[in-house]
Amino acid sequence: MADAAKKFPDIETDNFRLREVTKNDAKDLFVYLSDEDVVNHMGLAPAKQVEDTLDEINWYKSIFQDGTGIRWGITRKNEGRVIGSCGFLNIAHSHSRAEIGFEVHKEYWGKGVAGEALQAVLGYGFDQLGFERIQALIEPENIASQKLVEKHGFKREGLLRHYEYTQGKFDDLYMFSLLKEEHKLN
Repeated sequence: MADAAKKFPDIETDNFRLREVTKNDAKDLFVYLSDEDVVNHMGLAPAKQVEDTLDEINWYKSIFQDGTGIRWGITRKNEGRVIGSCGFLNIAHSHSRAEIGFEVHKEYWGKGVAGEALQAVLGYGFDQLGFERIQALIEPENIASQKLVEKHGFKREGLLRHYEYTQGKFDDLYMFSLLKEEHKLN
């Protein structure tokens, strides 16, 4: 992944296409990244203008280019509009592990979008990227995300107290993990 010339991989599921996010998607990202409910547990302030989402898009590009992550935009099949994202960050190649993160437009909450994307990205991580462990760091108040990762086989390992400093405060985070052998059982 560290090779800048490497082509960004698309993933297709039954209902969605996961693809590279580009500057042309800035308006789509703005729709959900400006929603306080969506970004509440992401450590981000709501986007105030479309240009604010370019920082997020540039971050997606930089982590892919330097091999520390990969973030897919989630689109419905036959529709180009990005309705969320899912992917890996803090990839530690020497330890065969990464963190996973995801968010979707509020209009799609509770409709299986995040779950279908998460399952596809987990499969890619274990099968294509060779991860042994995928972890998720989730705020204690984010019950919906905790339930989603547990539904996909993740185990809660413990609480990381004051683990991150975002938006002017220290955040506690639960550490969840899924091992390759456990994923194969799901």
